[in-house]
Amino acid sequence: MNTKVEELDGKYVATLEGEMDTAAAMEAQTALKPLYESGGRDVIIDCEKLEYIASSGLRILLGILKGAKANGSKVVLRNVNSDIKDVFKLTGFINIFDFE
Repeated sequence: MNTKVEELDGKYVATLEGEMDTAAAMEAQTALKPLYESGGRDVIIDCEKLEYIASSGLRILLGILKGAKANGSKVVLRNVNSDIKDVFKLTGFINIFDFE
């Protein structure tokens, strides 16, 4: 799992690549730590190269969403493939995240 976080145009942009399974979740959580306290910046999470997400990965994304909303920020998931979107549908997370 490769995770990259950068600040662009006043927003945080995170790129997720590979499989966010239970083994990779701890590393991903550390890499995504700046997003938990977005400081009022909107967050974009690019999932174009994300191949798989486990429940531990969903928990991380939910934590980011809660932290961002508490700071008045918006979180958008971008380029989510149909398999991953199905996981969001099955868990009901499809209703709490914004997708582009």
